[in-house]
Amino acid sequence: MRVTDDKSRRDAAEHLALALTQSGMQRMAARVLAAFLFTDEPSLTAGDVAKQLDASAGSLSGAIKLLDALGMVERVPVPSSRSEHFRMRAEPWADLYSKQNTVIDLILQSTDRGIAAVDDGPARQRLEHMRDFYTFMLSEIPALLERFEARRAK
Repeated sequence: MRVTDDKSRRDAAEHLALALTQSGMQRMAARVLAAFLFTDEPSLTAGDVAKQLDASAGSLSGAIKLLDALGMVERVPVPSSRSEHFRMRAEPWADLYSKQNTVIDLILQSTDRGIAAVDDGPARQRLEHMRDFYTFMLSEIPALLERFEARRAK
């Protein structure tokens, strides 16, 4: 089903933002990401997003910086405008997933530190299981991304 009316589009964007928020993303960052995902415009300014979300430009600043740092949106030059313009990066999902590896690396370092701090016993077993799980998942990401790209190419 193709959604064409503005209300349905806004409702779908807010629903996605809510799902992203429930998965742990900051509320405003989730709403801003949804705005970029649902726009047909080549780029948006913070003012454009503020108007669309009925939010202050100041409240969007941190959200846009976060999405920029995550590689989800990027700044683009618009010679005829004095405002900063942003657009959704083309296919940012693999990059985002790969950047999350930094978080997994931090978890692994902390887990190793925890293993070194405890004696043999239930705590060590739990920490080793956690380390082994994340080590395995991290090793599978490259092959998983290759399979995804191969499927998309079909």
